Amino acid sequence: MEGLIAVTYRCNARCKMCYTWKHPTRREEEIQAKHLESLPDMAFTNLTGGEPFLRRDLEDIIEVIKPKSKRIVISTNGFFTSRIIKIAQKYPNIGIRISIEGLPKINDELRGIRHGFDKGLRTLLELYDMGLKDIGFGITLSDKNAKDLLSLYHLANAMGLEFATAATHNSYYFHKFDNVFVNPDLICQEVDRLITDMLKSTRPKNWFRAYFNYGLQNFIRGGKRLLPCEAGTDVFFLDPFGEVRPCNAMEESMGNIRQEPFSAIWQSDRAKTIREKVKVCKRNCWMIGTVAPAMKKRPWLPVKWVLEQKLWPRRRAFSCETI
Repeated sequence: MEGLIAVTYRCNARCKMCYTWKHPTRREEEIQAKHLESLPDMAFTNLTGGEPFLRRDLEDIIEVIKPKSKRIVISTNGFFTSRIIKIAQKYPNIGIRISIEGLPKINDELRGIRHGFDKGLRTLLELYDMGLKDIGFGITLSDKNAKDLLSLYHLANAMGLEFATAATHNSYYFHKFDNVFVNPDLICQEVDRLITDMLKSTRPKNWFRAYFNYGLQNFIRGGKRLLPCEAGTDVFFLDPFGEVRPCNAMEESMGNIRQEPFSAIWQSDRAKTIREKVKVCKRNCWMIGTVAPAMKKRPWLPVKWVLEQKLWPRRRAFSCETI
């Protein structure tokens, strides 16, 4: 099982594609470390927000999650460098992903943080100098930053960092329902270039990231999800109020972790009902939180795709029109 835990909805960024910052939680209503003690063992846990490093007790949360999870990655905008470094020094095996939405001008415009690119990059460089292994940055694709995609990927490669991609989505979590792709062909062309570069990589991990980006193209064009979604079965989303949800796109709650232990929530009739709703969900989201477990559960599908692209590159059909 994998967990996506939003520890706060407070955020210092003012992102154009996400309005969570307009609906911040209050400190006193956010879940505490003690509320996480009933969580199950997890293969992977993503601590996110809002901005997680606004939580002054983030170390306490990690202390509870650490023995339960094989791997922990914190998603951040990278602005609070000293706090991030402090956590990394105490937990050198933790992962850090910094959101960078483009080269300096575009990043700062989309994220609404002055000198945000500079702060994020400096944080990455300090983590790199420390020798932290599981570090990198990611981009949320839109019409405004698609042209910066390949440049950021090359920057990540040059620095030896991980590189993640996403695309703008609409959901209650983002408090956004008007994100649109004005020029999907342009975005998909840039993703094409990224996929081609990833398949040339000597790292098998990049080949499977190419598959993920192939699915991202499909999502951008409004296609049906390439893999079944089993949110609420293989992965859960826990919000700052303690509500256990199948994902961060479906608003229905299975129960509140402050009121009953996770195992009781997970096995409840309410949870079973919500899982049935997931089976007929028409959103076709393509976010790494639900896609990664699906890829691991059905590895033969991305493997088949990768082999086809490696063996018959001339048959490759990445363009949006052919998905």
